[in-house]
Amino acid sequence: MSQSGAKARFGSTELTGAQARTLARAVRLEKITLGVLAVTVAVVALVAGQSQAMKVAWIEDSLSFLPPLAFLVAVRVAGRRPTPRHPYGYHRSVGVGHLVAAVALLAMGAFLVVDSGSGLLRGERPPIGVTNLFGTPVWSGWLMVAAMTLTSIPPVVLGRMKMRLAEELHDKVLYADADMNKADWMTGLATAVGVLGIGMGLWWADAVAALVVSASILKDGATNLKGAVADLVDSRPTTYDDAAPHPLLQEMETVLRQQPWVQDVGVRVRDEGHVFHVEAFVVPAEGVVPTLEQLAAARKRCADLDWKIEDVVLAPVTELPEDQVPR
Repeated sequence: MSQSGAKARFGSTELTGAQARTLARAVRLEKITLGVLAVTVAVVALVAGQSQAMKVAWIEDSLSFLPPLAFLVAVRVAGRRPTPRHPYGYHRSVGVGHLVAAVALLAMGAFLVVDSGSGLLRGERPPIGVTNLFGTPVWSGWLMVAAMTLTSIPPVVLGRMKMRLAEELHDKVLYADADMNKADWMTGLATAVGVLGIGMGLWWADAVAALVVSASILKDGATNLKGAVADLVDSRPTTYDDAAPHPLLQEMETVLRQQPWVQDVGVRVRDEGHVFHVEAFVVPAEGVVPTLEQLAAARKRCADLDWKIEDVVLAPVTELPEDQVPR
């Protein structure tokens, strides 16, 4: 993400050499993903025929452009320094990108579920004919199965690679993309099974496969929408995969409680995208008035816990504001 030799950064936070390399790998992987998707969409379109499952698989592959594009745009915007108009920086671009991708997935998933389900209820029987391949007649279904099998391999590999980088960067858009990549083999398998089912005379297999893939898209959209909205409305920060509260919250409270002049601590944190903004309310021990040096030292200890902690505001108070600090 460095430009003209400048250091890689998220807003005011300069990344270390290792983190900058991780970010560069993530950007490179997303660009590779876009190239792979372009080839995949073209191949699936060539062999789709009249299969409902193939049509849905093609739409799903087309939708897969959204997360990597959202990641690339968000990373570029989040690298801007804070301005008077945007004093907290542009970190929320990550959440906005996450929200846009999630809404698109949810809307398209809902449409495809209805479309596939209605096709099943109407008893549609898609014809899969024979094509001439190098002078030899070949059932088109074999080409569909081969295309779906081959195009399912790269997303699995790319998804596993992105998953590790998403954790290092605390990037939920990258994680959402990795999660979709990891699940893409299910789309390929379901579609291939649906096509083979038609070949075996099971007319409903294609529509059922399309319905399974559509439901998967709908689920991805709903899951990502829930996570994106939760982050944008300042819910408690979680790990990159939304599996649990982020451990840094407890670590910051522990660090502050270890200060000899501190009696009680309450911490609230905003997840801005890649970095955290921290507000810590500190009750000094009875009879103790913390000096500026003590406050600065405590603030530095919190900031030194992790690169993701960009801003730390310490507020000495006589008692914790219970309506503002979660307990």
